[in-house]
Amino acid sequence: MKNKKVDVSTLSGIASRIITAEAEELLHAAKRIEQSVIAAAKIILKHSGKLVICGMGKSGLIGQKIAGTLCSTGTPAVFLNAAEALHGDLGIYLPGDPTILISKSGSTEEVMKVIPILREFRSPLIGIVGNPKSPVAQKVDVVLDASVSTEADPLGLVPTSSTTLTLAIGDALAAVLMTAKEFNQDDFARFHPGGNLGHRLKLTVKDIMQPLRRVAQVTPDLSLMEAVILMTEKPQGAALVLAKGQILKGIITEGDLRRCLVSNRDIKTTRVEEAMTANPIAISGHARLQDAVSLMEDRSSQISVLPVVDTDGKTCIGLLRIHDIYQTKLL
Repeated sequence: MKNKKVDVSTLSGIASRIITAEAEELLHAAKRIEQSVIAAAKIILKHSGKLVICGMGKSGLIGQKIAGTLCSTGTPAVFLNAAEALHGDLGIYLPGDPTILISKSGSTEEVMKVIPILREFRSPLIGIVGNPKSPVAQKVDVVLDASVSTEADPLGLVPTSSTTLTLAIGDALAAVLMTAKEFNQDDFARFHPGGNLGHRLKLTVKDIMQPLRRVAQVTPDLSLMEAVILMTEKPQGAALVLAKGQILKGIITEGDLRRCLVSNRDIKTTRVEEAMTANPIAISGHARLQDAVSLMEDRSSQISVLPVVDTDGKTCIGLLRIHDIYQTKLL
């Protein structure tokens, strides 16, 4: 390898070509793997124990990630290095444990050597192979075709498209298994108790909202001046406009107040109902915090404060601020 200065202009377009080439291989594979992924999923679903994923080198690294994805989505899985399997690590097997064998060439020596031993364990075999006519493909029960027309790197040699496709096939298998098992957000949160995502999935809006007693409450007939005074006493960024029985009628935010001032409206005579947002977007206190984040952020204009209502959808019980979510360190 020569160490020389490279003309930067020659590097233009390489990155986009690589990603495009890999994307094209994924699209081609999507048309051919559907039924084989389902067949593989059926094998795995029949077994109540763990799934073993076996490979070498780059294929092994991808196998480790696939095992991690499966574990986090309700399918117990472990990775087994094919070479280590031949030197004692086969002890992880229990009779009937299915195995996914990953091999780009479909003729990896260590993988080939382990196949007859796995048959002794009555292990159903699934192959993710880059050559569907290879020796490994001939010896497994289900073949997941991970063949690519060429690798995406400039030499056409480095595992790039092939490893990306193998990973995607693993993701597809995990998704099919999740659907078959009716794996939901509660399940995901249970397997991720220490992570931000799992924490967010477990928390509800009621867990972190500002309760009603800490929020300025006004009626539609109050003046904006009176609303400002109450909002200053309880600075949460907004006042909730409530009718009798704490029924939510609207919300008036600091932004609403600024707009009134810019338009030269007299806040002493302007009533709350003239400046408020009537029938505002609200969320149930029992909703997942993840749903609140989506509601507040996945819009053309973000919402920074969100009224919280009881199960009847009308009775206001508090206010959720984007600041409250940030304080939980979940964003």
